[in-house]
This record gives sequence, C-alpha cells and structure tokens, in this order.
Amino acid sequence: MQKRSVLAASAASFAVACVLGSAPARAQSTGSLDFEKSEIVVTGRTQNDIAGIEIPNTPKAKQVLTKDVIGRETPGQSIDEIINLIPGVNFQSYDGYGSSGGSLMIRGFDDSRISQTFDGIPLNDTGNYALYTNQQLDPELIEQVNVNLGTTDVDSPTASASGSTVNYRSIDPSHEFGARMVGTVGDYGKMRVFGMVNTGDLNSSGTRAWFSASKDTYDALYGGIGQIDKTQFNAKLYQPLGSNGDFIAISGHYNVNHNTMASDWALTNTSGIPTNADERDAYTVARCTIPAGTEGVADAASSCGSAWEYRYNPSKTANIRINSRFTLSDKLTLTVDPYLQYTSANGGGTVAAKEGSYSSTIASGYIGGTPYFGGVDLNGDGDTLDTVRLSAPSQTETYRIGVIASLRYDLSDNQRVRVAYTYDRGRHHQTGELGYLDSNGFASNYFNTDDALTDVNGNVLQKRDRLSYAILHQVSGEYSGDFVNNSLHVVGGLRVPFFRRNLTQNCVTYSNSGSVNCLADADSLAAYEASLTTTYAAPQNKVFDYSRVLPNVGFTYDFTPALSMNANYSKGLQVPGTDNLYTNAFYYSDGSADPKPETTDNFDLGLRYRSGMFQASVAGWYTIFSNRLSSAYNPDTQTSTYTNLGTVDRYGIDGSVSFRPDKHVSAYLFGSYLWSSIRDDVQTGASSYAETAGKMEGGVPHYSFGGRVEGNAGPASLGVEVKKTGSRYYNSLNAAVVDSSGNQLWAPKVPAYTVVNLDARLNLGFLGLNDKTFVQVNVTNLFDKFYYGAFDDAGITNTATTYAYIGAPRTFSASVNFQF
Repeated sequence: MQKRSVLAASAASFAVACVLGSAPARAQSTGSLDFEKSEIVVTGRTQNDIAGIEIPNTPKAKQVLTKDVIGRETPGQSIDEIINLIPGVNFQSYDGYGSSGGSLMIRGFDDSRISQTFDGIPLNDTGNYALYTNQQLDPELIEQVNVNLGTTDVDSPTASASGSTVNYRSIDPSHEFGARMVGTVGDYGKMRVFGMVNTGDLNSSGTRAWFSASKDTYDALYGGIGQIDKTQFNAKLYQPLGSNGDFIAISGHYNVNHNTMASDWALTNTSGIPTNADERDAYTVARCTIPAGTEGVADAASSCGSAWEYRYNPSKTANIRINSRFTLSDKLTLTVDPYLQYTSANGGGTVAAKEGSYSSTIASGYIGGTPYFGGVDLNGDGDTLDTVRLSAPSQTETYRIGVIASLRYDLSDNQRVRVAYTYDRGRHHQTGELGYLDSNGFASNYFNTDDALTDVNGNVLQKRDRLSYAILHQVSGEYSGDFVNNSLHVVGGLRVPFFRRNLTQNCVTYSNSGSVNCLADADSLAAYEASLTTTYAAPQNKVFDYSRVLPNVGFTYDFTPALSMNANYSKGLQVPGTDNLYTNAFYYSDGSADPKPETTDNFDLGLRYRSGMFQASVAGWYTIFSNRLSSAYNPDTQTSTYTNLGTVDRYGIDGSVSFRPDKHVSAYLFGSYLWSSIRDDVQTGASSYAETAGKMEGGVPHYSFGGRVEGNAGPASLGVEVKKTGSRYYNSLNAAVVDSSGNQLWAPKVPAYTVVNLDARLNLGFLGLNDKTFVQVNVTNLFDKFYYGAFDDAGITNTATTYAYIGAPRTFSASVNFQF
C-alpha cells in the first residue's frame, strides 16, 4: 500500500471586492444556505436582482442568476450555457440546444477543477472530475444558480475544486395546485415537451410536491447522421416542520441520454477540418453497409461504423436527495443532506477484432489494442478466420453515497459558528466490453454491458477493467461575525478533507504511459506474463491518501448602504484523479511517477455598488498554482496525456454593470481579462526542458466581454445577448503548430469569436388566456458565426494533437408555454 499524507496549514490573507447590500445566494448545501441566511437576518440587508442578475453581499466573488433570466434562454438548454452571462465564465456548447454537452471554464479553471452541485450534491465524475453538462436538471425546475468565481464553500464535498464552484437548486413545490407544459420545435428536427404538476398543499401541515417529465429529440448537427434523444423525470416532496423554517425535502432525478457523439476534429492537421461556415454545413458522412462474411475466407474488417459520427455516447443518471433543517433550540440549528447517485455511461468507437487466437499458448484476450476471441465465429459465416469490426466503447458505472451535516450555533445576535462533516464515497467501475454492430454500422446496443461478447470459453473480453473507490471524510468549521454597527462582516473557516483513492487494476500495465493488456482468464494471464521480456506491472491494488488544511477567510465592509467592499482568501486542492493515477502510478513500483496534488492560493479584491436601479461590481483576483496539471484527451484512443506545468501565476479582473431605468428596459454589461504565466521551463528528460517559462497556459481565453439588453412593451418583450471570447493559445509553448517536417499548420492562437443570441416573448393574455401563457422564440448564434469552440491544451510540444469542437451554428426554436 502506498500512502501520501500532506498536512499543511496555510496562513490567510485578505483581498478586496465590492458588494452592496444584498442577501445571500443559495449556497450549495442546506448548511451553507442556513448559515448565510442567519447572517442576513442580523444585518437586515435585502437583495433585489436586476433582470434576473444578483450580486450577493459575501466575501467571496460570487454572482447569481435567477429564474427570470434562466427562463429567457432556450428551453432545455444546459444551466452551464446559461451562466455564460457571468464575468469570467466561458462555456462552449456542442449544439444550440444543450443536450450534446459542452465545455465549461471559469477564470481559466476547466470543468475538472470546478465543483458543480445540484441541491447540494456533487456532480463531478468521481474518477476524472469531469462535468457532463447535458445531464443537468431541466432549466424550468431551477430556482437559481450561483457561481463562486474563485473559491469553494467551506463544506464543499469535492476532491477536484482547486478553484470555482457552480451551485444550483431546484424549485420548491407551490402551495396551490397547478400545472405547466412547454412545447418546443426548431431546427434539426427539434421536438421537446416538458410537463410539470404541482399538487399544492395536501394537508394542513403544508405537505406538497411536484412531478415533472421531459422528452427532447433532434438530429445531430454534423455529418448528416445520428440523433440526440434525452428523457428526464424529476420529483420533489416538501414537508414544512413548524413555522420557523424547518423542513424535510425529498427529491428524485432520472435522466437518460441516447446520443450519438458530437463531432470534433483533430487540430494537428488541416485536412478535412471545416474552416468556415460553408464547409461546416456541407460536412457529411457517407452511410454504409457492413458486408456479409464469406466462409473459408479470412475476411478483413469493414470500415463501416468506424467514423466518429457513428459512435454512441449514452448515459443513465439517477439520484435521490434529501435536504433538511431542524431547530434544536433558539441558538442551535442542524442541517442534514444525504444523497444517493447512480451513473452508467460510455463513449468511444470501434475495434477490428480477431475471431482466432492470439498465439499457440494464449487463446484470448485484449492485447495490443486488438481483441482475440480464441475461436468464435463473430460474423456468422461459418469460420473463425476473420477480422470483424465491433463496438468498443469505454464503459463506466458509478454508485455514490454521501451526506453533508452542519450544526450552527448562535453565539450572540451578531456572531455565529458552525461545524460540518462531509462523507462522500464513489464506487467507480471502468470496463470496456465489446458488442456487435448492426448492418448500418451503428452499435446494436447503447450499453454493451447488456449483452457483452464472450470468448471461446465464455469469458467477457474487454479493453480495460479497473475498480476504484473514491472516499472523502471531511471536517470543517466556520465563524461569522458582524461589527461596527453591522457595517463590517467577517467570515473565517477551515476545511480539512481526508481523501482516499483505493484502486484495483485487473489488467497488465505494459508501458509507462499506462497502456494495458487485459487477459480473459488466469491461465491466459500466466502464459502472457511468462512471454514478456520487457518491464511490466501485473494486476494489482494501490491505495493513495491525501489531506490538507484549507483556510477560507474574508470580510465585507459597507461604506454606505449602497457602496461596499469585500476581500477573500482561500486555498484550493485537487487530488490526482483515478485516470491520472492509473496512467502514471501503476507501471512504476517505487512511487517515482506518482502524480502530486494540485493546490491553489486564491485572492480576491474589488468594489461593488448597488441602488434600486443600478448595480455594478469590479474585482481583481490572483491565483497561484502549485503542480498545475495540464491534460489533453484523445477521443480516438480514449486516453489522456498529462503534463505538470509546475508553478503557474494567473490573475485578472472581472466586472459587471446592470441598469434598469424603468420597468420596460434593462441592460447588463460584463467583462473579464486574464493573464497567466508559467514560472519555469518544464523538464521533459534527464537534461532537456520545454521552453515554457513566462508562457501562458494553452486553451485559456485572454478575455471575454458582452452584455444583455431586454425591453418590453405591453405583451411583447425582446432580449439580445452578445459575447466575445478572446483568442486562446493552442499549446503551453505559445508556439505555432507544425507537422513532422516543420511546416506550419496553425498559428499559435485559435482566433477570438463573437456570438449573438436573441429571445422574444409574446404574452397571450390579450387572447383571454392567463398571464403565464406565452410564445417564445430563441435564436442562438444569430449571425451564424463560425468558430472553434472547446479544446484542451495541447501541452508542451508544438506537434501534439488536440481535438476541437466547432461552435454551434445558428439555431432557431419556438416554444409555447401553458401554465395555471
């Protein structure tokens, strides 16, 4: 067993930012929400949004979007696309509707470093910490979303968030019986239906509930084949306990995506990659048919089904959540949030499989990237001579349980403390079962686990087989006090997580890049190991432990009822994910290649102003990374390449202005600018270095700015949003991309781009319907701008491959909302 325990206390310092009298945003857990609410009761501050945008009065740099602005976006759109209106946030959606997924970045933190929660429960993958933005709650059910731009909450149940957090909470059931239905049609054969029923109060104690369902289908954007198919069910039961705000809420969520993969392109070369809107729209993938095999002939594998657009990317996610609050005395309050989650998902392509044996002594196994079945007629032609193309995605199944408990004690009217405990345990099984392709090239099953192929002896063949447990025990404490006639508000907290990664690799690791060969049974494994003449690592178990003391301190000070400042310091931590550990730590037995935890020191500084019709904020921030880990994912090989960039300094400025001169018009402007610098050259060999000192990290935009204007007259309203996202370096060398002969393929930077979205609504009350019945039109990318969207940092060479998604083209939809 390998064990690493790094226990370090960090000194806290202050930063300055501005807040003006506002109530707390909905925090990620019931305990955090309750603690912030108690502060507001003392200070008497109130919060009003302008056109659905709030600036909370907290030491952290935070911004909130309410359902007023969420409801103006395309129905069914991911909440991560909607927060693109917040300064410092950059999201690139893979299509205009949101169900294909996308990529999120906040202040340069990619989604693996952002903790996202839903009613307090963590949503990041337990293995690689990724966010799956197409699996989020239907936006009609979201009360509000708040974003901590550079820090976590003190009870955050996360192993990954070295920086930002995104927290959204579902709506509570209403006291009155009611129903809502939203129907949407649009480009690409879009059809979506959402329905919800509110029971209203069922008894005198206020028991109430809501139930909802949605179905969303449309054609894949590129290639002319494939479809997006998403189904979601949700429910919430709410029981008040007395009249002092205590309650128990039990919620359930189930989401199924049966999607083909969103198209992406390798940026290593310029061949076949769309470079403008016409080439993007003309891109098609030929339909094909897999030919039948011929008995007695060693048939070659057909290429039908190997194209990217033929691949499925399905998922099934479910959770049960409980949020609760109990007043134990006039000074003591307990909150408890337990949860249970399940995920089954896969993605990947196909493989050319051999019907015969690997060798005279090894009949079957997945060896050297090729599966050998040891004598199975896969294509039904009567022989076992053939090579046959099969479905070969990477499958992951996760069971996750956890609880966040918090106990708040009011020391006085102006001071309070709380202690919290968090437990999170994820069982993460990663496999690679094989399945048949239908004659049209598509996989016969969305999940090969439903009918996995077996070798001649009945053993399931798979390209990977590893079982991981991600376990978190965390204790935390927080103090909050108000001084100087409630003008000064001080918060200090400590978060002490204890992480364990219990990893079992059931395959042979045969290279220092983490590549594996998986044998079908014990006899084949013994024969294979006996045949090896090079270094390898046998199947084994390793355990890694990590711990840190993470301070989080800050203050707000009100100069006037409208003008305030705030400051915050926090320390963040991301422990190595399971993919990184399996890739780097299993081949070497001495621990020399074990990846190190990434830590951050995050400082915020700024001013905020708020009046009835005007609010503004400006904040400077500075983040220092230690062991900054860069990764680039290759969807063809389904592997990641990791680079430790060492110490990185990243700093910038965020700002926003909201203005509502009267009830008919509102305007909102926002912007951010970011600089980063890698301190040293990165060592690549015993005496070789990549020239990274002073360079900016790849894949991070220099700036983004934009705004939203909304106006209404009578029953009609119109909103327009615009956002410009700055250029990004292709790699961390900040160098042009060249081929193996040194010929330039791409300039050092991927160009900036600007996207304009439009929404228009007509209330149908003038037809005698109620005022909640309306027609809404949404157009994303109004001017059909062509741009390259999300891509990973290509690392520290200028010939490395990275893959980019093309930004969603202009997409039109029209919706009808009925509600009573």
